[in-house]
Amino acid sequence: MQRDLFEEEHLLFRETVREFMAREVVPHHEQWEKDGIVPREVWKKAGELGMFGFAVPEEYGGAGIKDFRYNAVIVEEIIRGGASGLGFSLHNDVMAPYVVDLTDDEQKQRWLPGFVSGELITAIAMSEPGAGSDLQGIRTTALRAGDHYLVNGQKTFITNGINADLVVVVAKTDPEAGARGTTLLVVERGMEGFGRGRNLAKIGMKAQDTAELFFENVRVPVANRLGPNDGEGFVQLMNNLPQERLSIAVAAVAAAEAVLEQTIEYCKTRQAFGRSIGSFQNTRFVLAELATETEIARHYVDKCILALNAGGLTVVDAAKAKWWTTELQNKVIDRCLQLHGGYGYMMEYPVAKAWIDSRVQTIYGGTTEIMKEIIGRSFGF
Repeated sequence: MQRDLFEEEHLLFRETVREFMAREVVPHHEQWEKDGIVPREVWKKAGELGMFGFAVPEEYGGAGIKDFRYNAVIVEEIIRGGASGLGFSLHNDVMAPYVVDLTDDEQKQRWLPGFVSGELITAIAMSEPGAGSDLQGIRTTALRAGDHYLVNGQKTFITNGINADLVVVVAKTDPEAGARGTTLLVVERGMEGFGRGRNLAKIGMKAQDTAELFFENVRVPVANRLGPNDGEGFVQLMNNLPQERLSIAVAAVAAAEAVLEQTIEYCKTRQAFGRSIGSFQNTRFVLAELATETEIARHYVDKCILALNAGGLTVVDAAKAKWWTTELQNKVIDRCLQLHGGYGYMMEYPVAKAWIDSRVQTIYGGTTEIMKEIIGRSFGF
């Protein structure tokens, strides 16, 4: 079925992003994987092309356009290029709602121009060593002391953790108030007591800087709080999680599509027993199943993008998209690797890297199990 999500301006933007990927990213990504990090210069080059902060008002350097289709284009082209190290989706899809919608005029002036230009890289610090999916279980505290907070605690698995200049930290301003005691504070590079630990060694996504962060009596001005009051953080997080989960779903379907396309071509040329492996019924049946499920997932995700643009994407909608597409991504890539035989286990073939990189998709942004719990609770049991 023909995909009709995008308009002419999105297709033109896709050409720009694809050219950027071919010129500035793909030739260098293997080295970035060895380095364990993407150079900051790449962020600035992407910023020059207008790849960040579409919803940022024009007065701060953005396009002033709230249209997630542009975000989807970037995610799809990054996946197409196999560039799992770029933390652009975290910056664009996860962080933008916080720094655009929750900031006051003074904060916008301080942060948004750099957000758009790629000079200020962002991250969000939710997960802790003892609190992953359970956000109410966080222990990082931010206790008020006059015109600032004293932040103490530790975060882990933080995407963009090494490169980040602005980190939205989820902290307890009232440890006794449960979810109502959570507040979001922006910690900036160079603040005394703010430290970065290891660039964590991961199974996949090796070029993406994922770090531990430490806060020891970090003095964060009240002027760096997101929202006018303490205790609003949990609601702010819940409001923005659907867009984050949709972004993961967009990446999941794009990855399944890319690997499936590569595998179909491989099956046309790979010979076994005197003929192409694509001529065997089992191969055709496997590919038929994967192609069908991937296309069905594509249309649901596209519908979710339109719902988000219209302000109607629910927490449950996003949870369905997130768990289904990421589980499908792992299934598709695993079965495509099997069709490659021994070559699928070799890193010179894209399917091998895709297989390694895909595994985390069912974990971050809320595990499959948490997504099913969200959906299950919606039935009113």
